[in-house]
Amino acid sequence: MLGTEFRTGSPIWIDLGSPDPDAAVAFYGAVFGWRFASAGPEAGGYGYFRKEGKTVAAIGPLTEQGAASAWMTYFRTDDVQATVRDAVALGGTVRAEPVTMGAVSMAQLTDPEGARFAVLQSHQGLEAASEDDTLVWVELHVGDPQTAIPFYRDLFGWRAEEMRAPGMSYQVLSVGEGDRQEGAFGGVAALQPGHEDARWVPYFAVADVDAVVAAVEDNGGTVLMPAATVPDVGRIAWLTDPDHAVFAVLRPDPRPAAA
Repeated sequence: MLGTEFRTGSPIWIDLGSPDPDAAVAFYGAVFGWRFASAGPEAGGYGYFRKEGKTVAAIGPLTEQGAASAWMTYFRTDDVQATVRDAVALGGTVRAEPVTMGAVSMAQLTDPEGARFAVLQSHQGLEAASEDDTLVWVELHVGDPQTAIPFYRDLFGWRAEEMRAPGMSYQVLSVGEGDRQEGAFGGVAALQPGHEDARWVPYFAVADVDAVVAAVEDNGGTVLMPAATVPDVGRIAWLTDPDHAVFAVLRPDPRPAAA
């Protein structure tokens, strides 16, 4: 599961682009107990979601014309400029050119299957992961996993290992260095019927999936996939917030130790 010792290719940051940040803050506060902290008046409305004093995600207003609300996953790189060049050479596209703010650099990219992601050059990221109400897993859903996996393997050095899953082929992703199981952070699956857009889906660990599903519905969100128990994985549900940003929740089996 995810930790906060970030290596090349690790998920290091996650943020939500929202058309109504104030409403989104209220929604996620009701669902996960997150509190909002502004990044300052110069940040254009960008700020941090915190749980027990630790930054677990971030949020900001939508900045692209016509953009839909969505969660964005950032992967760590040692060189943003080189990663952007490599992504283009491998068939990806650049949505936002690299920008540098102090010691931090980032860029927004799209993979060859159309899934959006970002890269971040930084030694700091999320302050908690794999704990209740924090990021625990990221999952790529694309039309052709066999096209997507080599792109990310060549870009970040990721390793992929097939895992048996009921009715589907699933590839578990891990960073390129160290123990494969210890470095696992996400997976890849084919798009399911009715879901046409390739995307990265964040999973947040929770103590009670059914209670979170009820809280989502009570606060204007929707249920895309009702709560279900997957053997050897845990209890899962797919959800959206009121502005249709997709996310999932997971009560892992077995429960992970705090990161």
